[in-house]
Amino acid sequence: MVSGVDLFRALHRGRVPGDPLVLPGPWDAASARVFAEAGFPALATPSAGVAASLGYEDGATPADEMFAAVARIARAVDVPVSADVEDGYGLAPRELVERLLEAGVVGCNLEDSHRGVLQDPARHADRLAEVRAAAGDRLFVNARVDTFVRGVTDPARAIERAASYVAAGADCVYPIGAPTDVLPLLRSGIQGPVNLLARPGGPSLTALGELGATRITFGPGLQLRATEALRKIAAELA
Repeated sequence: MVSGVDLFRALHRGRVPGDPLVLPGPWDAASARVFAEAGFPALATPSAGVAASLGYEDGATPADEMFAAVARIARAVDVPVSADVEDGYGLAPRELVERLLEAGVVGCNLEDSHRGVLQDPARHADRLAEVRAAAGDRLFVNARVDTFVRGVTDPARAIERAASYVAAGADCVYPIGAPTDVLPLLRSGIQGPVNLLARPGGPSLTALGELGATRITFGPGLQLRATEALRKIAAELA
């Protein structure tokens, strides 16, 4: 029987331009079931969306509450779920891996900034290598590269970080916030799968695939759209 993480890895292989893996971001068990019932083969939780569902600002969710929330999401569906666990909440790599596996997820996002500050790439690569050593093949690690959202606009810096993270064992890299015009350059300079963020008013999912996305996630975008729809319903009721 194929394990969830093996299935998740397989979904990233052999993607052709224009056909990226689309991973909706559920923020609770109910939204996860909606996406799974719509036929999506896997899901990826957004930390900001989960935070909003729990009543926290982005980045302020206590680790225990985040792991409990993603465990509820993973338990609610029969498709693989990857979890955004921000910068790992200061947990030692082995404990981080154990808590992710206990939550029932097949992968995680780990970002290379802490409280809004970019971390030293060599130190972060070492941490990723420790996570990989602790996890073996049991987790799919998506290494988020935060240069663009932290004011470093040179794509070469993102490519350098991506290379060190892949060498450390990351399965995928995520240059969040990269401008559309540098996406082909990033794609040509990064080995392996690339995660891109879909944004309102930005390129279509197909176009993002043609620009280099192996997979596409949405951050808190879907939760924000659902909240706006609910706000309209509330206004009608009022």
